[in-house]
Amino acid sequence: MRLRTLYGVGRDWPLSYEDLEPFYTRAEYNLGVSGSDTEDQSGLESGVCFPPRSAPYPVQNESETYYFQRLKARLGPEGYIFLHEPHVRTNRPYDGRPACCGNNNCMPVCPIGAMYSGEVHVRHAEACGAKLITDATVFRIEKGEGGKIAAVHYRTSEHRDVRLTARCFVLACNGLEIPKLLLMSDVANSSDQVGRNLMDHTGIGLQFLADEPVWPGRGPIQQGGIFNWRDGPFRSEHAAIKHSINNAVINQEVTRILLSRGVTGRRLDEQIRFMSSRWVEFSTTFEMLPYAHNRVQPSSTRKDALGIPALTVHYDTDDYIARGAARAKEDFRTFVKTMNGTVIDDESGWQNRDHLMGTVIMGDNPRSSVVNHECRSWDHSNLFMATTGVIPASGVVNPTLAAVALAIRSADIIEREI
Repeated sequence: MRLRTLYGVGRDWPLSYEDLEPFYTRAEYNLGVSGSDTEDQSGLESGVCFPPRSAPYPVQNESETYYFQRLKARLGPEGYIFLHEPHVRTNRPYDGRPACCGNNNCMPVCPIGAMYSGEVHVRHAEACGAKLITDATVFRIEKGEGGKIAAVHYRTSEHRDVRLTARCFVLACNGLEIPKLLLMSDVANSSDQVGRNLMDHTGIGLQFLADEPVWPGRGPIQQGGIFNWRDGPFRSEHAAIKHSINNAVINQEVTRILLSRGVTGRRLDEQIRFMSSRWVEFSTTFEMLPYAHNRVQPSSTRKDALGIPALTVHYDTDDYIARGAARAKEDFRTFVKTMNGTVIDDESGWQNRDHLMGTVIMGDNPRSSVVNHECRSWDHSNLFMATTGVIPASGVVNPTLAAVALAIRSADIIEREI
C-alpha cells in the first residue's frame, strides 16, 4: 500500500493497512473466506502470521492436495516458498452454502454453491427489504444542484427508459463498465483520470510433464502457490511475481494435444492416462503499474443492442513487467529441471487474469484521482464507487477482497450520513 514511498514506482494508497484491516476482517466473515492463520503471506518466512490480523479466518484452510504436497516437497528445497492462498471456497457449511466437495469446476460457477457468489448477498439484501430491479441497464448518471448526483437512468430490454432518484448513489459494476458510464455521463472526471490507469494481473504460463505421477485435478481447482517474489526491494526494478499452481482436470487439454499429434486408439487412452497424471501447470501473475495511457473509453462507432456505446480498451505492458517476466522464466527453468520435466509450453505469451483495477483510481489529490480514501467521488459528494477499479496499486493478489472491504467501509460512511 506504500509502493511509491518504499520503491519509487507506481502510486501509494491514500489509507493504511491499519485503516482497512477491520474491514478486511468483516469482508472475510461476510464472504466465508478460508485461510491460514499461521503463514507469512508476504513470502518472507518470518515465522509469524503476516499481515497482522484482528481475528482468525472464519474458515480454516483445507488440507494440501497430493499435487501441492509433491511440488512443495521437490521445489521447496530449491528455496521456493509455498503458501495457501485465502479464498472464498468454504470447506465447511457456511451461511447457507455447502462445503466444497472437490468438483474441480470452480469457474465460471461452482456447481454446488460452495464458492461465494454475489447472489448470496442479493438474497440477504432482499430478505432485509431491498428491491432488486432486473432487466435494467444504467446508461446515464444525471447531475443535480450543488455538485450532487440527482438520478440515474436505466433502459430495459424493451427500450423503455426509467429515471431513479436517491439521496446517495453507489456504482458497483466492474472496472470497465463504471468508467464507461461515467464518461458517457460526463461525471466525476475533473481530474481526467476516469477510465485511465487500467491494470490487470497480466501473466504468463508454464505447462510440463513431471517425472512422476502428481495427480492434478483432485480437490479444489486452485489452492495456493509460490510467493517468493511478492514483496521486497526488487520491486523498484521489476514487477512482483506470484506463481499459482493450477489444479484443473486436464484430460480435455491432453486429449486435444494428443489428437493433434495423430495419436488414436489404445495408445491415445494410454497416453491420456500417462500425461494427465504427470501434468504440472503454473499460472504466473505480475504486478502492473498504473499508466494514464492504458484506458477504457466508450466507443464512438459501435453500440450494443440497447443502443448504448460499446467499449474501447487500450492496454500495453512495459519494461517493468517484462523484467518481472524474465525473472519468472528463470524460475520456470528451475521448476522443469528439478522435476525432470518435459516442457509442453513455456512460451504462452501475455495472458489476461481479468483482475480489473485503476480505472476510477483512488488517491489523496483530486487533480490526480477519481475518488478519495472513502471511495467517494471528489466531484460529487453523494456518489461512491464499490469496485476493484478504485485500487491504485495492483500487487499480485486477487483484488476482490480489498474491494469488498472498501465497500463495507463506504457503507458505514453512507449509513452515518444518511
